[in-house]
Amino acid sequence: MCNSCNYTIHGRHHHFGWDNALAPAERVAPGSTIFFECLDSSGGQLSPESTVEDIARLDFARINPVTGPIFVDGAEPGDALKVTIEEFKPSGFGWTANIPGFGLLADDFKEPALTIWKYDASTLEPALFGKHGRVPLKPFAGTIGNAPAEKGLHSVVPPRRVGGNLDIRDLAAGTTLYLPVEVAGALFSVGDTHAAQGDGEVCGTAIESPMDVVLTLDLVKGANLKTPRFTTSGPVTRHLDAKGYEVTTGVGPDLMEGARSAVAQMVDLLAGRYNLDPVDAYMLVSVCGDLRISEIVDMPNWVVSFYFPRCVFE
Repeated sequence: MCNSCNYTIHGRHHHFGWDNALAPAERVAPGSTIFFECLDSSGGQLSPESTVEDIARLDFARINPVTGPIFVDGAEPGDALKVTIEEFKPSGFGWTANIPGFGLLADDFKEPALTIWKYDASTLEPALFGKHGRVPLKPFAGTIGNAPAEKGLHSVVPPRRVGGNLDIRDLAAGTTLYLPVEVAGALFSVGDTHAAQGDGEVCGTAIESPMDVVLTLDLVKGANLKTPRFTTSGPVTRHLDAKGYEVTTGVGPDLMEGARSAVAQMVDLLAGRYNLDPVDAYMLVSVCGDLRISEIVDMPNWVVSFYFPRCVFE
């Protein structure tokens, strides 16, 4: 628990999807620090004992639960909710899956696959992948946002202008996030916590891991943000830079096709070099490789690059 927190929101106060008619789990004053218990993105359907057969049994109505919502006194449409990300308390368990029909290379990987991770929750030493790979960890919340103004229940899967399933790995401890407010009280929720993820989350899952989160919620009146923005407290990539990168590219007039090409080539490179099953290489690059738009001005072709940190195997 958190001795300096004003409130604790237990994991039982979770919901699926965004709905501004949901009753708040708590009503807080601006400036409050809150301890959230967050479930993993399977909603507890996967465990350290799970096998690949459990992927087919997933109930997708229970995917991506978020803890909340929190009503922040004085929050009004046009304001920004200032979310200071104070701390993560990881669980030591995580999973990564290839879910058929989901992910950037869904047409290439049609069978389910599952990797179960065990990591040191206190030291956050790199997590072991196979016999030789070690993946640096960086806990963050994949889904973090406010309720939208539109009435009714809305899927938690797509990101929105009020936040939601952003999957930005730099929303880690020390970052300050600003979210547009569309309804009175903001109705803030958080979940989908990850132990590590590459930019792009290309297979559709990261190291999905239940953990506790400590956040401070405050208001910026009349901010009128169009979309979320955030400020980091320092460098965001140094933990992976020490040994350099292997980089593949996709070149052409379609950014999505360029992204697929760059990732597919990296999967082939790692599978061949390290004798990995291609689907294992695909899941690995999802948790620690980065998609980047390297060039988007020289018509008619653009360049997408995929960076894989060499420190994972060296």
